[in-house]
Amino acid sequence: MNTNRFVLISGCSGGGKSTLLIELARRGYATVEEPGRRIVKQEMRGAGLALPWVNEVAFARRAIEMALADRAAADTASGWVFFDRGLLDAASALQHMTGENILATLGRIHRYHHRIFLAPPWPEIFVTDAERRHSLDHALVEYRRLLDLYPSLGYEVTILPKASVAERADFILRALTE
Repeated sequence: MNTNRFVLISGCSGGGKSTLLIELARRGYATVEEPGRRIVKQEMRGAGLALPWVNEVAFARRAIEMALADRAAADTASGWVFFDRGLLDAASALQHMTGENILATLGRIHRYHHRIFLAPPWPEIFVTDAERRHSLDHALVEYRRLLDLYPSLGYEVTILPKASVAERADFILRALTE
């Protein structure tokens, strides 16, 4: 599995990651939607309990499972594959909540491109909705944890500019060729 072409876009909730992935997909790149959003949609269709506001631990475990499946499926794609969040975000959340030391193992075995892009807090575009019920304050705490996490796992963190979606996509594609 050549994971050097797996590009992780992480960062602050409500920072424009999903919109950015839509733009990258429009340009012909393979993209993988955030596991958390997909889980919330699935759980809300039924009597799901793996919702972040019901059972955060179950939610994080489902996100890890989904992210592992996403990575396996992405191996068949050619070229860059852009992930909206992913395995390391979910493992970090689970470890933070439970103290389980899973991040080091998963982070060593399942690598992404050495450069990870973080969407910074952007209060002007942050919104809550049926799938994102947490506050900006909650998102900021998570962002700070991720900002510390990725360098500790040996990744180079690049903060995305607060710019148009097209400019952000151009920024990422330029940075990947440096």
